[in-house]
Amino acid sequence: MFPIISDKTEELPDVAEFVEKLNAFQQSAEFFDAEKEIFISRAPGRLDLMGGIADYSGSLVLQYPIREATLCALQKDSVPKVSIISLLSEAENFRSFEIPLERLQSGDLSDYKAAREFFLHNAENHWAAYIAGVFAILAGELKLKFTEGARIFISSNVPEGKGVSSSAALEVAVMQAVNSAFSLNLNPRELALLCQKTENEIVGAPCGVMDQIASSCGEAGKLLALLCQPAELKGTILLPDEIEIWGIDSGIRHSVAGADYGSVRAGAFIGYRIIAEMAGLKVENLENNLVEITDAKWRGFLANITTQEFEKEFRAKLPEKITGREFLQKYHGTTDKITTIKPEKEYAVTAPTAHPIYENHRVQKFAEILSEKPGESNLKDLGELMFASHASYSACGLGSGGTDLLVELVKRSEKDLYGAKITGGGSGGTVAVLGRRGAGASVKSIAEKYAQETGRTPQIFSGSSPGAGKFGFRVG
Repeated sequence: MFPIISDKTEELPDVAEFVEKLNAFQQSAEFFDAEKEIFISRAPGRLDLMGGIADYSGSLVLQYPIREATLCALQKDSVPKVSIISLLSEAENFRSFEIPLERLQSGDLSDYKAAREFFLHNAENHWAAYIAGVFAILAGELKLKFTEGARIFISSNVPEGKGVSSSAALEVAVMQAVNSAFSLNLNPRELALLCQKTENEIVGAPCGVMDQIASSCGEAGKLLALLCQPAELKGTILLPDEIEIWGIDSGIRHSVAGADYGSVRAGAFIGYRIIAEMAGLKVENLENNLVEITDAKWRGFLANITTQEFEKEFRAKLPEKITGREFLQKYHGTTDKITTIKPEKEYAVTAPTAHPIYENHRVQKFAEILSEKPGESNLKDLGELMFASHASYSACGLGSGGTDLLVELVKRSEKDLYGAKITGGGSGGTVAVLGRRGAGASVKSIAEKYAQETGRTPQIFSGSSPGAGKFGFRVG
């Protein structure tokens, strides 16, 4: 049995449940050495209240850590390998993976591209990229040489494919456990950036930084304000007593690695490159269809262009769509190292370019209203900003029938719900809902109506919990 012998964290019920699962598994499998200490970490999922996909263009975003979290137990191993057990829905169901550390830190998988292709081409073990990839990134970015291995046990109640950032919660929980066990002394922001690198380089998903920052740096019951230029923490915003946040799952699986998200991201960077040409900015062509914009205007971020400037000088001159081939022939590439422009593909440009410019304006207005102790009319203004954000997602092609229906049901609801929008990468997943505190019955009613119309029973997310940095770690 593994009792907690050192507790540097606040009490959370899912931690005790996790320890029970760990002990039950240990009794049947003896995965850990009973004589060695175990480090336990915890990282929550998040609700993207405002900002969403504009993070990769430098927008301000507002993120809310949810109650559901991923928990990780790590024990150092004298054998230099990474051994992973990940529980599924029930303790007796699990998946496992094992890999020598040497392959990740100086062997055939120490090259990020090779590691990415290894996990992508092994679909059965692709899930392990989020975990083993942490060691590859730490070795590559921090030049660490692990002489000891790790045995890792994971359980999560952050559901996959629902747009509440299960992948970031997994990466952050693992990275925090490694950080604690190996005394790396990474602060929460540094840790989150390395987790984003893991997802971009090893998993192969072109995500922005907001998910990992929210999971690592968030505080229970508060909105985390992050200016993604590239990751400037702007503090937290305590929710006024009058309002509450929920999430309603559409039942339509979301994937940040999906084609829609990647295409919209590419379209935004295509638009920024064309705008740079219009504005006469200095551009240097690099290799592999990459360019560098060396002019400091807009600090290098699309979201810093004002809505007035965009409408007056650029919108009418942008192509609505362009093929990758035509774009590359004329402009040579984008500043984005994560997405690849495919010559044969046609990309939407105007809508993906306009979205982060307007979204940054909406998020700033949203934050200003919250800071002014909003009255009833201001709360309705918050809702309108959320509805406008949702419409902009749809204009980019990242909507879905289910999420559109949920937002429409909120619009038709009684006075105690103010606004709703699709979250994160879009194309399904969860809708964030803002309403009067105590309006849970109205949220439940909407979920029931949605189930009646679609046959899908949605999960409702409510409540909050601390990010991995605030949680710290436990030793057993």
